[in-house]
Amino acid sequence: MRKKIIAGNWKMNKTVGDAVALVEGLKMDLAQGTDVEVVVCPPFTALQAVGEKLTNTQIKLGAQNMSSEDDGAYTGEISHTMLKDLFVKYVILGHSERRQYYKETDFWVNKKVKKALEKNLRPIVCVGEKLEDREAGNTEKVVEAQVRGSLADVTAEQFENVVIAYEPVWAIGTGKTATSAQAQEVHAFIRGILRDMTGEKAANGLRIQYGGSMKASNAKDLLSQPDIDGGLIGGAALDARSFIDIVKAGM
Repeated sequence: MRKKIIAGNWKMNKTVGDAVALVEGLKMDLAQGTDVEVVVCPPFTALQAVGEKLTNTQIKLGAQNMSSEDDGAYTGEISHTMLKDLFVKYVILGHSERRQYYKETDFWVNKKVKKALEKNLRPIVCVGEKLEDREAGNTEKVVEAQVRGSLADVTAEQFENVVIAYEPVWAIGTGKTATSAQAQEVHAFIRGILRDMTGEKAANGLRIQYGGSMKASNAKDLLSQPDIDGGLIGGAALDARSFIDIVKAGM
């Protein structure tokens, strides 16, 4: 059985004070742990303050991005050493907004993934098609290219520490959501690619989240699908009650 994982991607929201208030609200219901693994990914400026509030809780700390380099003259970048110094466990890589606005390619996502795994950070690797891809019938072609490119040269043993987030770009922040059947179809397709890449055991053990406008009202239906193992939550993660309700839907 794969333990479901719900991660909150706060994106470029919340001052340090706001972030602390949000995590305090989450702790009221989630601090002692649930049947679902819970991760929060605040902006870099709030990682230390949020991490301190998560001490002695079962909630894991995640970051929203990471450099593929160890250190050096890379202005504005954040290294794995800096993240681990703050007790970060997970890092989101290849989010559609990074791919779209900052032109991150599968090559660069792959470099980051391999660096994260090398340094014992768990990557949440995002893949997903745009609306024009889906309308043109190219969903599988686009998703397969991203999965294979982003996870190239990752070993079967390393796959144990990888999470994939399928996020149809047309459903992020738009209020649109893939139906549970649509989402399940792509999740099953991704698991089939993984079987080809790394074998049955590793593919069956790897968790695949859904990342397209999951909220309390649709979470239970989505999370009941056999290949949907959690959610990467955006807007609904910015309110403690809505995020808690999503976590409870996965229990």
